[in-house]
Amino acid sequence: MTLARVLFVTSRPLSWVNTAYPFAVAYFVSTGRVDLTLVVGTLFFLVPYNLAMYGINDVFDYESDLVNPRKGGIEGAVVAPQFHRPILWASFIACLPFVAFLTTVGDWASTAILALSLFAVVAYSVKGLRFKELPFLDSITSSFHFVSPALFGIVLAHSAVNTAQSLVLTAFFLWGVGSHAFGAVQDVVSDRNGGIRSIATVMGAAWTVRFAVAAYGLAGIALALTPGIVPWLPPIAFIYIAAIAQWWSVSDENCALANRGWKRLLALNFVSGAAVTMALMG
Repeated sequence: MTLARVLFVTSRPLSWVNTAYPFAVAYFVSTGRVDLTLVVGTLFFLVPYNLAMYGINDVFDYESDLVNPRKGGIEGAVVAPQFHRPILWASFIACLPFVAFLTTVGDWASTAILALSLFAVVAYSVKGLRFKELPFLDSITSSFHFVSPALFGIVLAHSAVNTAQSLVLTAFFLWGVGSHAFGAVQDVVSDRNGGIRSIATVMGAAWTVRFAVAAYGLAGIALALTPGIVPWLPPIAFIYIAAIAQWWSVSDENCALANRGWKRLLALNFVSGAAVTMALMG
């Protein structure tokens, strides 16, 4: 493959919207306008941010990804070693002008959030930190990858985080924790064989599924408590529960079966995004 194709694949195009959309919505709702900052920020969280997040992960997970049967497609690239250094440089170079612009138009608070967001992107994967191998911190960090663009959008708009936004961000965070935890279930066997610790290798497949169900349930409760929320948004959390409930008692040996549920969640994310968009338009 050419370097351009490698960079495209390793950035996980199907996940671009998962980080760009939260920023764009948070910033637009906070300001009520479409401006250059909205455009630049959305583009940053659409491609460069994802290239950094997933590219760094693919480089430092190379050895374990080689023995993971689900890697090598839309769920994670397996990139040859000769591309590792170019991926790291491309991630840095792609992010640099966007970060420079966003720090210039922001203040100390928004810059601090952006810095923490980028630190989490790096810390999740690089040797010496490897938050992804610290059970529970792995799910927390992964969720922050998606919540931080929204929080950054609010603060960049010079808006104080109100009660409703706090509850929505809490629900979003719990959704992210649950999604990461369930995503780790399918890799219990391969992670253990590769010597990688995760929330799922520690809790076991079945209890991690139950943990994810609880996280989704709490996300739904947080949405239900949000002032002014449209009544049909909180039940979406229970659609996520229904999507993974059949693996409530999955054994560690059969953990790979949960991949079907993971693919359901990937599709459900787009449905949820459409529902949120309809709520905002209403």
